[in-house]
Amino acid sequence: MKKVVFVIAKELFRDEEYIEPKAVLEKNGIYVTTASSIIGKCTGRFGATAASQMKLEDIDPSKFDGIFFIGGPGSYDFHHDKKAHDLLKKAVELGKVIGGICAGVATLAFAGVLKGKTATSFPGVSNDLTANGANYTGKGVEVDGEIITADGPQSAKAFGEAVVKVLNG
Repeated sequence: MKKVVFVIAKELFRDEEYIEPKAVLEKNGIYVTTASSIIGKCTGRFGATAASQMKLEDIDPSKFDGIFFIGGPGSYDFHHDKKAHDLLKKAVELGKVIGGICAGVATLAFAGVLKGKTATSFPGVSNDLTANGANYTGKGVEVDGEIITADGPQSAKAFGEAVVKVLNG
C-alpha cells in the first residue's frame, strides 16, 4: 500500500484542499498520514477539523511515497520553516513524489525544490515561485516529473487525481 503525508497548519488550513484530495487518495487505496506543527486537533479556515498524527519534524521521508503541503492562510507558517525545507530536500534526494496546493506550494519554492520546474499555485504566492526559479503557469494543476502542484480549492479533486496517477506510475 502506498503511503503519503499531508502537512497541514494547526489552524487555518484550507478545508477542501485537505479533505478532497485525501478522499481521492483513500478511495484509490493510498494511506494518508496527517502531520502538522502539533499532534492532535487542527482546525481549517471554515471549521473542518483534522487529527494530526505526527509532527513535521518527525516525518521520515524514507517511510512515505509522497509528501504534500496543503494550503490556506495557516500554510504561511511553513514557508520559511527550515524543518519543512530539509524534509522536502531529503524527499527529492530519495526520489519521492512531493507537492503542494494553493499557498502551500510556496514552501516548496522557498525550499529550492522548484528551481527549473513547471509549477502553479495560489496567485498570491506566484512571485515566490518565480523568485525561487520555478516556471509559474497559473494552471489548475501542474505535474513536472515527481512534483505536483495545484492552484487552490477549485482544483483540489484534480490535485488528488494527479497524485494518484503519479504514485501509481
